[in-house]
Amino acid sequence: MIITTSSSIAGKEIKKTFGIVRGNTIRARNIGKDILALLKNIIGGEIQEYTKLMAESREQSIDRMKEEAKALGANAIVDCRFSTSYIMASAAEILAYGTAVYVE
Repeated sequence: MIITTSSSIAGKEIKKTFGIVRGNTIRARNIGKDILALLKNIIGGEIQEYTKLMAESREQSIDRMKEEAKALGANAIVDCRFSTSYIMASAAEILAYGTAVYVE
């Protein structure tokens, strides 16, 4: 499935628009990662544990969005965007959304 942040796909023509599709996940940190993050906060540098957690969350959100688009009969998603919101002190939601379309 083609996924793009633009409103069109080069070399393709949108034949049908199905509407908005979305996929989300809510992930919580764990105490082990928090301890490592605290140490990184003292010495500086990237907190790789959180970077990995967020990357996995984005991929899961994209996968769920793609599943919703496929169920509608779409073969592409245009205008894809991401949103992050904090649910509570130790949990965040990642939302991927876009417009499901059929292209030729």
